[in-house]
Amino acid sequence: MHRFVIVGLGNFGASVAEALYSHGHDVIAVDVDEQAVDDIAPHCSRAAVGDGREAATLEEIGAEAADAAVVSTGDDITASILATMALQDLGVDIVYVKVISDNHARIMRQLGATEAVFPERDSAFNLASRISEKGVVNYVRMGRNLSVQELVVPEEWRGHTLRELDVRAEYGVSVVGIHETTIDDMIVPPNPDDTLRHTDTLILAGTDEAIEKVADLASATAEEAE
Repeated sequence: MHRFVIVGLGNFGASVAEALYSHGHDVIAVDVDEQAVDDIAPHCSRAAVGDGREAATLEEIGAEAADAAVVSTGDDITASILATMALQDLGVDIVYVKVISDNHARIMRQLGATEAVFPERDSAFNLASRISEKGVVNYVRMGRNLSVQELVVPEEWRGHTLRELDVRAEYGVSVVGIHETTIDDMIVPPNPDDTLRHTDTLILAGTDEAIEKVADLASATAEEAE
């Protein structure tokens, strides 16, 4: 079990707090909004009304013992800067910050934030990828031009093994997992000698351009199945 501190309880911050708590972690949440704190209280270890920009407030609620923190202060860029600095002053080295613009992200990275998170943008990329490419099951953006995507197995790959296909050499992507959908079992890392089936999906990592080539094959397969 790990301890996490969530600063800011808007939709994103509250959702992260609840998700972490549901996974059995110790979650401390803080916000200046008393109603937001009351709403999250049943879904975290401790919820406190306070100013997460202040190191004294964070120390009082036990933030100095946290393994990581999430800062989600909405459109208030100054608040996210101060909260991140306060957490760092307490020795919390892993800090994820919700940002609202590229400039905001650049500032947070320069301050040493572990990651600048664009939840709306990432969700938009995920949705756009899934609805534009019928073969795409899931899409997770990992950085500029990098992603992990779950795709149906292209028709021409079925009945072959990963070793036979040599996907990395032919397409420049890595198959990091195979999802056996019939039994909902994820095989990570995949066995290169297992035969790919029509009921499998592939977890691919690589550049968007490289994966798009495989996605085109998967999309054609999905369209033929309709």
